Amino acid sequence: MLVHFDPSSSIIIVMLVVCFFLVLAFEATNGFHDTSNAVATVIYTNSLRPVPAVILSGVMNFVGVLVGGIAVAYALVEILPPDVLTPPNGAPAVPMLVSLFAAALFWNILTWFFGIPNSSSHCIIGALIGVAASDALIQSRALGQGVDWRQIIKVLEALAISPILGFVLAGGLYGLLRLVVRRGSLFEPPKGDAPPVWWLRGLLVLTCTGVSFSHGTNDGQKSIGLIMLTIIGLMPATYALNPNAGTQMADLGRNAAIALPLIQHYGDDRRDRGVEAAQALIATGGGGAAQPGASAQTRAQLRGDVYEILTQLKHVGEAAGLSKADKATASHLRKVMGPPVQYAPVWVRVLSALCLGLGTMVGYKRVVRTLGEKLGKQHMTPGQGASAELVGGILIGTAGFTGLPVSTTHIITSGIAGTMVAGGQGVQGGMLVRIGLAWLFTLPVTMVLSGVLFYVLDNPGF
Repeated sequence: MLVHFDPSSSIIIVMLVVCFFLVLAFEATNGFHDTSNAVATVIYTNSLRPVPAVILSGVMNFVGVLVGGIAVAYALVEILPPDVLTPPNGAPAVPMLVSLFAAALFWNILTWFFGIPNSSSHCIIGALIGVAASDALIQSRALGQGVDWRQIIKVLEALAISPILGFVLAGGLYGLLRLVVRRGSLFEPPKGDAPPVWWLRGLLVLTCTGVSFSHGTNDGQKSIGLIMLTIIGLMPATYALNPNAGTQMADLGRNAAIALPLIQHYGDDRRDRGVEAAQALIATGGGGAAQPGASAQTRAQLRGDVYEILTQLKHVGEAAGLSKADKATASHLRKVMGPPVQYAPVWVRVLSALCLGLGTMVGYKRVVRTLGEKLGKQHMTPGQGASAELVGGILIGTAGFTGLPVSTTHIITSGIAGTMVAGGQGVQGGMLVRIGLAWLFTLPVTMVLSGVLFYVLDNPGF
C-alpha cells in the first residue's frame, strides 16, 4: 500500500512524523510497566513520594542509558532483515515502523489498563518477529531463511531464564533475611502514610536507584534503535551515518574486500546482495559518503550496503565448517563495520529517558498497586521489595552490559512472587493466572498484529 507513494511525498513525511510520536508513546508505556517496577517499593512503603521517586528513577535511567551503551538497542534491530531496515529503492522504512509501534503500543496499553505487569521487551520483540516473518512471505523466502531465528532464540532465552532466576534468587535472599534478622520492620507491611525507619528507608531508596540504573542499561535502550530508524527516515542526510565514525568509515572499502570472499563462500540465500554491497563499497569506499556535500541518497545507500554486509557476516559466523580463523575474521569485521550505522546521539538517549520518566509519572499507580497489594495474599513488606529489587538490579545490569535484552517487569514481578512464597504468605492465584496469560499471549498477539499490518502496508499487491 505505502510502497505506491514516492519516498519524498507528503504522505510519507506525515507518516514518519506519526511514527516518531508513536515510538515516544511506546517508550512512555514502557514507563507505565517497566520503570513502575523500579519505584513500586519506595512508593508503596512510603519511603519516597511519587514525584521525587520518579525524578530519581528518571535520572538513574538516564545515567544507565549513557553508561550501558547501545548493544541492546541494536541486538533487537538486528532481528529485522536489511531490506526492511533500508529498503533497496531508498524509501523510508515506514511500513515497518508503523507495524512495530502500532502492535507493541496496543498491547502495552491494553495490559496497563487492566493493571497487569507486562513486558515491553516481549511486545517489541514479538512485533519485530512479525515484521521479519511477513517480509519473508512478501519476498517468497522460507521462514527459516527470512527470519534470524538464532538471534531471536538468543533474545528469548534471556527473557525466559531471567524471571526464573528472579523468583529463585529473590525468594532465597528474603528467606535468608528472615533467618538472620528474624523480626522487625523488614517483615511488616506499611502502616498508613508513615515512612519506615531511616535505615530501612535508605535501603529501599538504594535498591530503587540500582534497579533504575540497571533498567537504563538494558530496557532504556530498547527504543533507542527504533527512534534512530525513525529519524533516519525523516532526515537521512543528517542521521543515516554516524558523524563520529570517520576512521571506520574510511576503512569500509578495505574491510569489505576482506569480507567479500567469506560472503561468497558462506553467505545465505541472499549472498548475491551481500556480494553486490561489498563490491560497491570496494569500488567507492565509505569516506566520501561522510562528507558534508554527500547527498541523502548516497548516505542512505551506503547505510544499506553496510547492513547487507553485516547481515551476511552474521550468517558467515554461524556457518558449518568455518575455520576458527575465518570465524574470528567475520566477528572482527562485524565489530569494526558496525559503528558507522549503529549509533545514537546523546539527545536521542535523553529523549528516551524523558519519555520513560513521564510515562512512569502518568501511569505508575496501576502496576504499583498490583505489585504491592494484589500479587501476594498479604501486602508486600519492605524486606520483600528490597530483596526483589536487589536481585533484579543485579540481573538486569548484568544483562545490559552483555547486550542481552531482559524484562524488568518479568524479573521484578517474579522476584516479588518468590519472596511471597518464601515468606509463607502465598500468592493470589487469580492474579498470577492473569499475569501468566498476558505473558503467554504477548508474543503471538504482537507477532500477528505487526505481521498483518506490515503485509498490507508493504505489499505492492495492495
